[in-house]
Parts: sequence; C-alpha cells; structure tokens
Amino acid sequence: MPRRLRYALAAPALLLLGACAEDAPLDSLDPAGPYARMIDDLVDPVFWIAAIVFFGVQIGTLAIAWHFRRRPGDDELPTQTHGNFKLEIGWTILPALILAGVAVATVLTILDLEDHPDGALEVTVIGNQWWWEYRYDLDGDGEAEIVTANDLVIPAGEPVSLSIESRDVVHSFWIPRLNGKRDAVPGRSHPLLLQADHPGVYRGQCTEFCGLSHAYMRMRVVALDPAEYAEWEAAQQEGARVPSSELAQEGMEIFRSTCSSCHLVRGEGGNEDIFDGAALVAGAAPDLTHFASRGSFAGAMFDLYEDLDGNGEIDTDEIGEKMNYADLKAWLKDAPGQKPMSPDDGRGMPNLNLSDAQVDALVAYLETLE
Repeated sequence: MPRRLRYALAAPALLLLGACAEDAPLDSLDPAGPYARMIDDLVDPVFWIAAIVFFGVQIGTLAIAWHFRRRPGDDELPTQTHGNFKLEIGWTILPALILAGVAVATVLTILDLEDHPDGALEVTVIGNQWWWEYRYDLDGDGEAEIVTANDLVIPAGEPVSLSIESRDVVHSFWIPRLNGKRDAVPGRSHPLLLQADHPGVYRGQCTEFCGLSHAYMRMRVVALDPAEYAEWEAAQQEGARVPSSELAQEGMEIFRSTCSSCHLVRGEGGNEDIFDGAALVAGAAPDLTHFASRGSFAGAMFDLYEDLDGNGEIDTDEIGEKMNYADLKAWLKDAPGQKPMSPDDGRGMPNLNLSDAQVDALVAYLETLE
C-alpha cells in the first residue's frame, strides 16, 4: 500500500478511535435529563439526515465520475443537463425543504428549552478565573441563603433554574449530560435549565477560553435524592463550628491571619463567632464555610476525597470518608505550582509560603468545615 494512502487512512482511523472512549464523563450523546434529551432528540434525526445527504452526494459524485469518465477513442461530451428545468427545480426545492424542516424543529426545541417552570429552585452561577460559584436564593427574596463552589448540588428529578454570570472575562457553563452550553458574560445574566433524572455526579467544563487555567476550570453537578437534598440544604445554611482539637484550632488561627482576607467562613451565630467580621471579605474567592462537604476543590481540578470504589468519580457516600491529603497539602503549599494562575494580577490563589506544620494545621481545620 502506498505511503500516502496509509497516512490518508490512518488519520480518520485515529479520529474514530479517539471518539470511542468508554464511560466518557462529558458525553453529550448520553443524556441524563429531560433538557439534554430534548437536544439529543433533535440531534439524532438531523445527524441521520446529514449522513444520508453526505453519502448520497458522495456516491452520486463518484458514480457520475466513473460512468462519464473519458475512455480511449471517445471524445464526445456527455449529455449536458444545464437548463433542465425539472432537475434544477428539484435540487433547489429538496434542500430547501430539508433545511426548513430542520429549522422548524430547532426553533421549537429552543423554545421548549427556554420555558422555565414556576417554582423551580433558583441558583445564580458565577464564573471566576478559574472556578465556579453557586448562590442559592431559596425564598426568592434576591438574597442568597447558600453560597458554595465547584459542586452544584441539586435535587434529582426536579428542574433547577440557573442564572449564568461572570465576574471577570467570558466563560461558558456546560454540563453536557444535563443541557447545552451557556456563556457567562460580565454584566449580563443568561438563563439555563438543568434537571437530572437520577441521583449521581455529572461533570462539566468551561468551554470558552478564559486564560491560563481554562482547561482546569471544571465543575460537578451532584444530584441527590430529594430527601437527601433537603438535608444538604438545611446543613448548608448552618454556620461553621469552632473546632475542638488543638491542631484544628491552630489551623483556624492560621486561616484567620492568612486566608480570611479572601475566603469566608461563616460562624454559628454570625461571622464574629469565629473571626472579626470586618476581616472577612470574600470578593472573588470560594466561600469555605462547608468546604469539607464538597467532592472537589481548586476549580474542581482535584478530588477532595479518595475514590474508594475505583469508579473514577467521588460519589456522595465517599465524601467525608478518606480525604485526598496529598493534593490538598500540595495545593496549600504552592497553589500556582499546581494550577497555572496569575496571582500577582489578582487572578488565582498565591503561594502563601506556609511551612509543612502550618499546612498540616490548616488541613486539620478545613476538615472540620463540614
């Protein structure tokens, strides 16, 4: 086989193999909710229509080229079809009808996806370089009762109405198994609906280039059974408790002096129960009040707990079991060395120059923030 032909065949073969990943976490062709299923129900017939048109055109082109190829001693031109009224009308009207059908189905699907039901849980999603913040307005008064990061927790089987925003540059929020993409644009709010059929963890990824760590700006949607979600919601509205162990108390003091200028931890009766409230200004850093109740950190780049069952995902029953000390300590020791950031420009977490003993104490304190 000629070398050029081998290369020509190798390229599509590699692309095909690259698309054959098993249990891919960002598989938009495996919908897990009604809104993602609406998109899939539109994509499937459009794909097959496009495939029929593609192969029809290719086969027709090859057949015509072969049938009317020039033969030795035959210098006559084939019969020309230019000006054939029926043919020209046919291959003009047929594509127009196909495109019209696809357009009508697409518009109807878009309208269905924009139909936000009354009474849905409302969450504001805010993109930051390079992590996602979630603010839950539970009573509809415009104020967030729950503020968390990285893990968006929702009740399974119920619609969730998101408002997508950004604090800095343009990001794009995408949970492929639950719905399509929606841009996060500074100064604007874009609506999006999510709903998961069953409890589980659904991965996502920022899909708009947003700087150094764009590839590491990830997110997880954790769908809980409605009863478990109600328990999570109630727990998230409680404040953090003052730790009892000496090491964790030492870590709390390190947090107060080193971390609280950016990160917030809410106390049981208000900020003053743990720290001087005036020092707690979480402008653009994750709220850490319930840090240990999450499954990921650092923009969902690292798992907070170890994958005990080996399924490649931190499930809800693994949260609180065996903490991923290696990645967490490495992050606290030198965050910019673990994830590309620009802390000198105010983007990302700086190197705090903590000693190993300080890191151990800080980890002990973070473990108490359940």
